[in-house]
Amino acid sequence: MKRCLGLGAHKVQIDFTEARLSLKLDPSGELLNSFVDLINKCLSHFNQDEIARKGVHTYPGADIDSTHSAEVDYKYLLPSLFEINASNFYVAIRGEKEPEKALYLLGNVIKADQRVFIGVTDPISEEIETPESVCELLLTAAKYIPVEQLSSTDDCGFSPFADDISTAREVAYQKIKARLEGTKLAEMKLGLS
Repeated sequence: MKRCLGLGAHKVQIDFTEARLSLKLDPSGELLNSFVDLINKCLSHFNQDEIARKGVHTYPGADIDSTHSAEVDYKYLLPSLFEINASNFYVAIRGEKEPEKALYLLGNVIKADQRVFIGVTDPISEEIETPESVCELLLTAAKYIPVEQLSSTDDCGFSPFADDISTAREVAYQKIKARLEGTKLAEMKLGLS
């Protein structure tokens, strides 16, 4: 991670797909808490400027258009997740069964020095989001999360592994375009641009 920052990366993310899965495997939360402790131990080697450029990405899996832990409610994950000593959190929202509930929970756990990037496109859905649907999700998020701490992202990467060709490149580009245009539309509606 230090090397990525040293080479000029703007932000570096820790992929924490295991977060939700750990609660499926161990509902007591002990496994999740041990992961959080381990990540914090690793992040303790960074200064505050570097921490400001670190992020944690969580989602319920997205390999070959399937999830491994989407049934685990965010209410069990988010309080522990936001105890990680990072400034940026990337949280899958679009693919959630109850996105507004997840946004409400995010608004209750985010700390003043943290920023949340909510997933506004779902890479494992064939449906291509519209800029208007992206904007609507961001406006809903702004009801619960301070706008200065809110940004957008995709729920997960598009075909992140060489053997996963389940999402066509053209579909990925259309979803990313909708995210960019929808975010700009939300910024205008929120009076940010």
